[in-house]
Amino acid sequence: MKNLKEKLAAVIMAAAAVVTSYCYAPAAPAVSADSNVTFSAVSLTSPVISSYSATDNAIKINWSKVSGASGYYVFRRNNASSSWRWIGTSAAANNYYVDFNISAGTPYQYLIRAYNSSENGPFSNVISTTAKPKNAVITGITASTNAVKVTWNTQTCAGYQVYMKKVNDASWTRICTTENPNQSYFVKTGLSSGTGYYFAVRAYSRSATRAIQFGGFSNCRGITTSVPATTPYQQHGKLSVSGTHIVDKNGKIFQIKGMSTHGIMWEDYRNILSYNSQKVLRDDWKCNTTRIAMYTEEWGGYTTGSTYAAQAKARVKAGVDNATALGMYVVIDWHILNDQDPRKHQSEAIAFFSEMASLYRNRDNVIYEICNEPNGSVNWTTGIKSYCQAVVAAIRRYDSDAIIICGTGTWSQDIDKVLGNRINDKNCVYALHFYANTHTDYLRNRLQSCYNSGLPVLVSEFGTCDSSGNGGFNTYQSTVWLNLLDKLGLGYINWSAASKSETASAFLPGTDLRNIKAGESQLTASGKFVRNWYRTH
Repeated sequence: MKNLKEKLAAVIMAAAAVVTSYCYAPAAPAVSADSNVTFSAVSLTSPVISSYSATDNAIKINWSKVSGASGYYVFRRNNASSSWRWIGTSAAANNYYVDFNISAGTPYQYLIRAYNSSENGPFSNVISTTAKPKNAVITGITASTNAVKVTWNTQTCAGYQVYMKKVNDASWTRICTTENPNQSYFVKTGLSSGTGYYFAVRAYSRSATRAIQFGGFSNCRGITTSVPATTPYQQHGKLSVSGTHIVDKNGKIFQIKGMSTHGIMWEDYRNILSYNSQKVLRDDWKCNTTRIAMYTEEWGGYTTGSTYAAQAKARVKAGVDNATALGMYVVIDWHILNDQDPRKHQSEAIAFFSEMASLYRNRDNVIYEICNEPNGSVNWTTGIKSYCQAVVAAIRRYDSDAIIICGTGTWSQDIDKVLGNRINDKNCVYALHFYANTHTDYLRNRLQSCYNSGLPVLVSEFGTCDSSGNGGFNTYQSTVWLNLLDKLGLGYINWSAASKSETASAFLPGTDLRNIKAGESQLTASGKFVRNWYRTH
């Protein structure tokens, strides 16, 4: 009788202990879950685990029901070498269990055994499962002309898959499967330039039997590959002054090589500033810079009346816009000549350059030349420097670091007078002008001496002939000059991309400057020499 009462009590306790499959920590079972317990008569059969499903925070396992079972014990281990542990109990009416105490992306193994008041049944088959990993998140994406780098946060997982599609494509393509759970980026190469792409990533986990569970897809990130850097500005970016040189965005020496207009207020000389003609200078001549010569006091010059000033500014702006669209550098030249002393129109210069600097403060291809060729009795110490200081300060109120070209005395030849008395501005350079048939060894020696002393010099104007601009075309002296400038890494701009009937002009009289042609058919002797030099040096 006593044994019967004990058995009834055990049944009641077992019934109270059985819980649903959603309970992780049931009460202790009435019959021990110890696999070493044996019974004299075993009638329960082994359940068969048939399937499982997983999320990133739960795994559900399903098995076949066992006749005569009062419930089921659920056992789990994290890998094949770890110990089994009992994790819960499922009621007889159920043949599944949901394990909520898991980690995302982690593999597990499960066993089931049935029990009743009399016995523990044999163990089921072992099933290897894995929880889904959490969703990866793309945290960064960058592009070059033919590649994209995608970066994501890592998850507990076995690896990642990367998917890509073009902007207008309907379907995605898997482009990478990694086997490294710690990998946080992938670089896709061989892409088309100037093309939009989308990218997504998903992590995956793998069970002991190599069964895979995929996490959800990450956020989608799009990017457009860049166009190859083909223009001067795309290749070299913002310029600055370092020591004796102008350098590019990478700190490498950059030589300005360009053409100057003649006076943009006269006849059709301004037409060379058209988009088409500057494109020929860029692509056929290999120029990287256009200089816009805006005379100040000569007929039609900026200071000769408000109508002329408005006209001059409009032509400057058109030239700057076209050069910018072509990725060229552009010099805005306050071209004093007859006025001699730059202080004569200092207030107008300050107003003009303040407007230009305010307008172009974010255009890193714009350079300011604030006094072309001071001449007459004025020199660096008696007026040029003070003028430059005032105009530089006006520009710096709007544009903090553009290159500014300061003219020097005697038609910008007296660069030596600047030594030890420079403008206190790190991005100022000093103008040297030469005409090859007039200015020879003595001026080259002066340049070499100033260079050796650390003075940053730019030849913002040179001619291949006499200083008058007409006569004395001299290829030998021009070659000596340009060889020296190339040796020193200093830039130069030729006078002039005009069709005026004079030796210094690059184009024959009558040339349509709005639509110049590639090649030499429209060129003077000077134009042929300069074009060939730019194309080969």
